[in-house]
Amino acid sequence: MVKMQKFDLSAFEPELGEPAVDRLIAGTPRFRTWNVEEADGGLYAGVWESTPGKWRIVYDEWEYFHILSGYSVVTEDGGAAVHLRAGDSMVIRPGFKGTWEVIETTRKDYVIRL
Repeated sequence: MVKMQKFDLSAFEPELGEPAVDRLIAGTPRFRTWNVEEADGGLYAGVWESTPGKWRIVYDEWEYFHILSGYSVVTEDGGAAVHLRAGDSMVIRPGFKGTWEVIETTRKDYVIRL
């Protein structure tokens, strides 16, 4: 078994999605997710993209991500807004509650651990 994988997103069919209606705050954001790796123990890696809009987020999982393109603002309840642009990276830990606002269509790569 090969222990590494280079991937080309054009070889994967993205999953389409959107925020749950009860979490939507503004706009009509649409998601595309290319989940390119799923490992035992609840580890996921891939690329996610969203069109503009704003919604509430609640994290039960741990996530690292790196913004590839676009502009988003993530705000923790009771905290300051964090502006994210291409080149920025972030870790969000379990228990995080707040909002994600996509100002310009945003694409990120991610690693999630449940």
